Amino acid sequence: MLNLDVLNAKSILIPMDNSQKNHLKSYGIVYNYLKNGQNEIRWCLNYLGGSFIVNYDNDLYGKIISQGITCTILKDQETAILLNELKSIESNSEVVILNKFARIALYSPSSASPWDDAVSLALRYAEIPFEIIYDQDILNGRLVEFDWIHLHHEDFTGQMGKMFTQKDQLWYQNQLIEDRNVAKSNGFKKVSQLKNKITLMLKSFIIGGGYMFAMCTATDTFDISLASSDIDIVDYSLDGDPTSDNISNGLKFQETLAFTNFNIYTNPRVNEFSDIDASPNFSTRKIQEDLDYFELNDFSSKNDLIPSMLNQNHEKIIHGFMGQTTTFSISRIKPNVIILAENQKLEEVKYLYGTLGKGFFCFLGGHDPEDYQHFVNEEHTDLSLHKNSPGYRLILNNILFPSAQKKKQKT
Repeated sequence: MLNLDVLNAKSILIPMDNSQKNHLKSYGIVYNYLKNGQNEIRWCLNYLGGSFIVNYDNDLYGKIISQGITCTILKDQETAILLNELKSIESNSEVVILNKFARIALYSPSSASPWDDAVSLALRYAEIPFEIIYDQDILNGRLVEFDWIHLHHEDFTGQMGKMFTQKDQLWYQNQLIEDRNVAKSNGFKKVSQLKNKITLMLKSFIIGGGYMFAMCTATDTFDISLASSDIDIVDYSLDGDPTSDNISNGLKFQETLAFTNFNIYTNPRVNEFSDIDASPNFSTRKIQEDLDYFELNDFSSKNDLIPSMLNQNHEKIIHGFMGQTTTFSISRIKPNVIILAENQKLEEVKYLYGTLGKGFFCFLGGHDPEDYQHFVNEEHTDLSLHKNSPGYRLILNNILFPSAQKKKQKT
């Protein structure tokens, strides 16, 4: 027999503080509940790590329990009292209604990459459905089918990540062939021109109300591509013609999303694109792995709703993780961009977001929150071993962000 509390239940509280046994699966439960047509989910910001309250349903409750997710049954009166407390002026909490599910796309090549992608790992583990699209799909106008897109660890400058040492590897050659074929079939002389067109279309996607999330090299190379639309920053050895003269004078920083006044590195043997990255390589980084942390900035959930949603977590200080683009130099960030997380001592920004038109973009530096220094062809991260990962939670906050009913922020 069911417990009387269950029979009389009106709501299920899913805590997201340190009492939660599986944070990552919890996001999947919420997302799929929305996808199935429910619109009575409450995201309780700054309460128990960003907890969720959902209407009681027998099937839903069974799924929550079967996945090892911690939850509490709330009666109708208990729910009402709690919500009133969270909404009170004296509280630093806020209740956000999640009223739709986001149609999710992952921008990723069809050829197999020799590394995993943290977002695809998170989505698969949380059982959140998504569709993979790439350049031809975007050129064909398919962005209108989606609300949210994640950019795989792409090099939007068209230089194949400047991975000169990998040029003889099969994955590198296959990716190069795919990019060149798509460029040629669509009338572009070079891959860099194709990638620039893609960044412009993605920028329009944001302006129209889309949500874009990027990690690692897809962050800085996106803005580099936007800034260099009218000039050639790719070395002769990579595209068959010389770079433009006076590159620094030709960059259009007014076209970028997050970064400004940066300098381009054109040497093809230097595995870095610009001085946007505050941590250009593993060997010169000024901090040891066991001391590498970044801190989530505090926001008022009532006054700063969006950054509060993006920063919900059960940890405030999170262990760092490397990538080809690891962190962002604070001196290269536009003043209207909101810094979500940083290492102030090193003047490194890890996580940021901004708005453009009707839409939003969010950049997170690094490759894999649970693999400090991920190498090519290394084994994929098993998220069943990291189901309470605070770093992966930042990714999944972004998944739910488009579902939230957003009130006008105070200025």
